Amino acid sequence: MNIRLHPHARDRLAERGAAEAEVMATVETGEQFPAKFGRTGFRRNFAFGGEWLGRRHATKQVEAYAVIEQGDWLVITVVVKFF
Repeated sequence: MNIRLHPHARDRLAERGAAEAEVMATVETGEQFPAKFGRTGFRRNFAFGGEWLGRRHATKQVEAYAVIEQGDWLVITVVVKFF
């Protein structure tokens, strides 16, 4: 199954601190869970060891929320947490 990014998700990547490759890896190999509005959530932790918004963090957690459209995963939005 292919993975596509909705323009909203693509616009949010940089402002939320995620890379497109991380989103793809999250959908491909991350934990899958049910989400609101019939969507599917995917979650994966990445080693980060860097600075985000002036603070150092060891881990970055990427959550991608997607729906199946025309046989592909369409990622609607992306949420990133640093800890």
